[in-house]
Amino acid sequence: MNTRAPYGLVPVTILTGYLGSGKTTLLNRILSEQHGKRIAVIENEFGEVGVDQELVIGAEEEIFEMNNGCICCTVRGDLIRILGSLMKRKDRFDHILVETTGLADPGPVAQTFFVDEEIRSKTQLDGIVTLVDAKHIWEHIDVASEAREQIAFADVIVLNKIDLVDPADLDRLEARIRSMNGAARVYRTRDAGVAIDRVLDVGGFDLDRAMEIDPKFLELEYPFEWSAVYRLDPGEYLWVLSPGPDPAIDLALLAMDADSPDAFAAVQAQAVALFSSDASATEVIAPLESDDRLWRTEVAADGVEVVVRIGRGGLYALFTQHHPDEFSARLMRDGAVVAPERAREYKPDHQHADDVTSVGIEVEGNLDQARFDAWIGGILRTLGADIFRMKGVLSIEGEADRYVFQGVHMLFDGRFDRPWGMQPRVNKLIFIGRNLDRDLLNAGFNACLA
Repeated sequence: MNTRAPYGLVPVTILTGYLGSGKTTLLNRILSEQHGKRIAVIENEFGEVGVDQELVIGAEEEIFEMNNGCICCTVRGDLIRILGSLMKRKDRFDHILVETTGLADPGPVAQTFFVDEEIRSKTQLDGIVTLVDAKHIWEHIDVASEAREQIAFADVIVLNKIDLVDPADLDRLEARIRSMNGAARVYRTRDAGVAIDRVLDVGGFDLDRAMEIDPKFLELEYPFEWSAVYRLDPGEYLWVLSPGPDPAIDLALLAMDADSPDAFAAVQAQAVALFSSDASATEVIAPLESDDRLWRTEVAADGVEVVVRIGRGGLYALFTQHHPDEFSARLMRDGAVVAPERAREYKPDHQHADDVTSVGIEVEGNLDQARFDAWIGGILRTLGADIFRMKGVLSIEGEADRYVFQGVHMLFDGRFDRPWGMQPRVNKLIFIGRNLDRDLLNAGFNACLA
């Protein structure tokens, strides 16, 4: 595990989460662990009397308190002052933790590490860690913008108090969270029992680690969650489903011309078009010599069996709106389960009342530095208010080192960090925010390629 930020900068972790999510519990865990770090803690309280410091266990770490307001423009000066004082001390700290009040928008505190030149030269925003109360967040997520923004800004989400909810509700909540922030790593805990190396030294620029945790976070969103390739003989099959979390499920069964990646990509594109269209739905698929189609299955309380008739033997790709496991779904013939030759899952494309989403871009090739600077500058000017977080690792034409960046709203920080070496030079970046236009962002970035 890395213990220091690049260039000798002191890493800073912002600890946030809505009221009652368990921030102080996690802070106490961090302070009591035998990690060998000297940690400075900056507490932010809302109200005239500070009590959070009294709740933090006695430890060698030093506690600095900011009262009378959420961390925002009105108290950012206090944060800068405290950080400046910490940087001047001879007994340097290994890490700084900033705990915000439960009613805080974490954006302004994150911006602090971009707007002040002295702070920017001596610290690095290592990560934003958001705690989520798995039982009570549903009461706030649709009515409190702070709760949604805390999730959207996060690099790490600690889904806490999982012992108070049933597994199905927990899965539904995590799907909701991932639809708002597909880049964050999500850990389920009770009593904030998360390993310290999952919340400290996470690397604000390190998209590689995010890919290790969630290989699909830069993947395009599809209107289906699962697909499988079957080798089917002519005849009659049954698609058997039990009741699931939704009253119906859409499916598409498409014939493949060959057993190859290109052939699968072709039917995948057909499936996207079908699921995105107003195609008529039917419960029975006719022989598939000429007609591949989408059909919708209503799942009754006692389940359903859908007849699938195959007129021409060969390879078929099945795409399902929801994961089959949610309906205990299986393809049957003559009383036996027909196993697919291979299957894959897709990132869910769930839609909710809020419009917080993420757009990931992964492109090979080198970038023209001037074109990229002009493009990202335009993005910041025109879309910055709607972009909560952005970060990326870029390959710049003529440079041996990786270019890493992160940003908050209209603020941007980029620098070269380490050589690419034998690692493939692939550009990876992520935007998280409101009203993001995926096609516009992809087209603009591609125009920056050298």
